[in-house]
Amino acid sequence: MMTNKGIDGEAARAAGMAPDALAALATFLDETYVASGKLPHLQLLVSRDEQPLLSFCKGRARATGQPLRENALYRIASMTKPVTSVAFMMLVEQGLVALDDPVTNIIPEFAGLRVGPKGGRKVRQPMRMIDLLRHTSGLTYGLQRRTSIDARYRELGLDEFQQKRTSDEFIAALAGLTLEFSPGDRWNYSVSTDVLGVVVERLSGLDLESCFRSRIFDPLGMPDTTFVLSTDRLDRMADAWRLDDQNKLVVGDRGARSRWRQKGRFLSGGGGLVSSVADYHRFARMLLRGGELDGARLLKPQTVAAMRSNQLPGGSDLASLSRAMFSEADYSGIGFGLGFAVDLASQEFYWGGIFSTFFYINPVERLIGILMTQHLPSSTHPIRNQFRAGIRRAIVHSRA
Repeated sequence: MMTNKGIDGEAARAAGMAPDALAALATFLDETYVASGKLPHLQLLVSRDEQPLLSFCKGRARATGQPLRENALYRIASMTKPVTSVAFMMLVEQGLVALDDPVTNIIPEFAGLRVGPKGGRKVRQPMRMIDLLRHTSGLTYGLQRRTSIDARYRELGLDEFQQKRTSDEFIAALAGLTLEFSPGDRWNYSVSTDVLGVVVERLSGLDLESCFRSRIFDPLGMPDTTFVLSTDRLDRMADAWRLDDQNKLVVGDRGARSRWRQKGRFLSGGGGLVSSVADYHRFARMLLRGGELDGARLLKPQTVAAMRSNQLPGGSDLASLSRAMFSEADYSGIGFGLGFAVDLASQEFYWGGIFSTFFYINPVERLIGILMTQHLPSSTHPIRNQFRAGIRRAIVHSRA
């Protein structure tokens, strides 16, 4: 039975987890972030062997004071990327595309791409599909704020989740810019997964909403994950908050009038989805189980194994290859697979979103952790590492 901290003590002990340590984790994150006003709200889920052991929900969903509910909906931003990566790998398994295929096979607009601010260099090697999955494409994000190239991304609004461009117009805009580096040479967090989403659309003949719905969300039983918020779900959408110029929290997107109510011309495979804790837990369970959930198999076990293995050139980590000022991961000892960051020591794989959402999976310990809130930017607080560390302590305590 769940306690007032959302701990199933009996199940936790049976799963080899310390209930007191899980309760301490919930209390610490609640007091440090929600009670202190640093975050508007917080929802946590920890499961082992797919059995929820911690389910915690606290704070106000909206500035008007409504309490956060367990079925709240969140803008998951870059937690969309693993979904897009799974959709692409399903096409790989169908034989429609391969990881080593040049991107120009599907995106011929990229045929003339060059490297550097002035476009003076030819690419050393073609951009391949694997470069889109692992962010070694040479593309960038405007939010990196490091070069004149990413400045141009900002001017054109290429980072935006909801754009007035169509998918084809998005690709055309990128094709008119130069790359930060030759594909495969470095790592840079970027719009690569948005481009991958266009690849998925062109190969499947479906827009991303229809593709994801028919091939991932319906088979896995994820009714609340979508690019477009329906009217009947509007009351569950949490407000999204951001830091203003005075470093104070202000509402950036109101749940009741969210921009996610309207379908844009461009569906961002890199950051456009809304989801819930329950839905994303089902997605994570599918990955933990090697591509299958409740009889619905999306991917082969060996495909998922490849996705959660370090795919960086030479087995490098992000610390040695990264050009990014910002990403959703630490760099030292962290590799990158086909859609996720990979902890080279623990084998955990994970990712997060710029609204401070986060998930991780430990395939060795059979653990899933999901953290949801709506605070931009995600780099403000160290809550993700604290969340993971707290779960590790619960395992250590159980074995003492």
